[in-house]
Amino acid sequence: MVRRDRQMLDADTRAFLRQQCVAHVGTADASGWPYVVALMYVYEEGDLLYLHTGPHQGHFLANIRQNPRLCIHVDEPGTMQRGQPSPCNSALVYKSVVAYGNVRVVEEADANQKKTWFFDRLLERLKEPMSAYEKPGYPMLDHIILFEVALEIVTGKINVGLHH
Repeated sequence: MVRRDRQMLDADTRAFLRQQCVAHVGTADASGWPYVVALMYVYEEGDLLYLHTGPHQGHFLANIRQNPRLCIHVDEPGTMQRGQPSPCNSALVYKSVVAYGNVRVVEEADANQKKTWFFDRLLERLKEPMSAYEKPGYPMLDHIILFEVALEIVTGKINVGLHH
């Protein structure tokens, strides 16, 4: 990290990851072209993070099948603090996390149990009660692909404004 003065403590970085639920996930295809997609995720602690997609056999799945390494970016932009005499002296308040790891598809016999856990945690983060839905539960679990990411590098960055 170039700006060490903006580096978040590891505990703060992981706390931030626990609060969010959308990550921009980067992979590379067989030709080396980068591909970034926004995916819902759940992180609770330690070195495992979970992502999901629908049943489609798209770029993301094809990419991780040939290369399981990925990069995850999560951010929370804040307000712009206006600087003077020009916009170049302004600063955006933000928090962000960049993480690197290896991903695998969760395919064990108890995969649906893990998918249920994932969606329960996701609804909690979104403050979305199960009672708001006509049909409780997750009838489409067999159509969901759950991914487990073994995190290897996790760094956080914060900019609190002009005088940070």
